[in-house]
Amino acid sequence: MVEWSIYIIKTRFDTLYTGITTDVGRRFKEHSSANKRGARYLKGKGPLVLMWHQVVGTRSEASILEYRVKQLHKSQKLQIVSGQLSMSSLIDNQH
Repeated sequence: MVEWSIYIIKTRFDTLYTGITTDVGRRFKEHSSANKRGARYLKGKGPLVLMWHQVVGTRSEASILEYRVKQLHKSQKLQIVSGQLSMSSLIDNQH
């Protein structure tokens, strides 16, 4: 079974981008390069910094968590990065 991860990247403009993947290192390289596979949102916003990532399970679970993280305020995303807010709290706190 393939394990999916969720990640948060910081841009040079101090914005945060959240995504999911099965290979965080490969995906970060795609975002950081001029590769057409990188996210359009991140184009021209480098250098990028991989702030945080965590294995979360299936693609379905990763997609649900990605949506929930994208709904959070920047301060809450920074709490995830610092370990003050856990992924389990987002799973338990179903809307």
